[in-house]
Amino acid sequence: MKRMYTLIALLVTFLGVAFFKENGGFVKQRVPKVGVLTLMHHPALGQIYKGYVHELAREGYHNGKNIKIEYENANGDQSNLKTMASKLVNDNCSVIYGITTPAAQAVANSTTKTPIVLGAVTDPKSAGLIKNNRHLGGNISGVSDQAPIKEQLGLIKRFMPKMKTLGVIYTSSDASAVAGYHQIKRECKQMGINLKAYSIANSNDLNQVSEQMLQEVDAAIVPTDNTIAGAMQTLVKNANAANKPVFPASDTMVKQGGVATYSVNQYELGVRSAKMTVAILKGKKPANMPIEYVRHGEPVLNLKQARRLHLQVPQGFEHEAKTKGEIYQ
Repeated sequence: MKRMYTLIALLVTFLGVAFFKENGGFVKQRVPKVGVLTLMHHPALGQIYKGYVHELAREGYHNGKNIKIEYENANGDQSNLKTMASKLVNDNCSVIYGITTPAAQAVANSTTKTPIVLGAVTDPKSAGLIKNNRHLGGNISGVSDQAPIKEQLGLIKRFMPKMKTLGVIYTSSDASAVAGYHQIKRECKQMGINLKAYSIANSNDLNQVSEQMLQEVDAAIVPTDNTIAGAMQTLVKNANAANKPVFPASDTMVKQGGVATYSVNQYELGVRSAKMTVAILKGKKPANMPIEYVRHGEPVLNLKQARRLHLQVPQGFEHEAKTKGEIYQ
């Protein structure tokens, strides 16, 4: 009987220790998951993701060590987004980062509980992701990549002082691209620029539509548009054949053959999105985090392309790009 009491006491002690370990913090804590969903990969989106991962690491969150990043890429096929978004939600990610408007919309349609951080979404309100840019009240916040359109148009006028017609080409199925087009349209009206619009449904349309556009305009502007960014070489090929300049929204598109722009820093956008993610991981609610905007544009010049098209670089712009932005030559 004494031996039985001893065994019972040992069993109770063992169970008590096991319970204490489970509830007292001795058990290794679950590594938090951060989901990332992107529509596609191209250089600008690559810079956003790079800035995001680097800033997470600087904040002490190292992928594969104390955090797990689950990365999903739809490779330009929007039909994949719903499945990928549902997977990230079902995998119990602590935060999901939606890069591009279609990706963010897919995640938002999959959950109203999991915190969502937006990236590369030009106009979150017009995209139906939020109702108010400052008082969100839901599970979504993030950083907008709204381009400095007025600066960009002013730069085009400096490059093309005798320009009669400016063409704008954008993807009609991309809410961010449509929002960018409307901003360009408003600013052109105020600045007295004659604008002619051309839209594509997907990248398969770009070759034919851009060929037509470049026969009818003196220069072209591209808003923040992931479809065109992913097929930039097609647009550049046609622009070179027509001897017409393209002024795109981002620095990476200038590098690929655009002439110049004032570009939002894509890497910085990723950095600021990561800071939001860290704040959420530490307990802050997206409902209390207003949408942030990266409004300042950095001067970017493709000097080789300007020379190829026999364009006079506006006085002072080359120096400005060299000291405050980027020159590709």
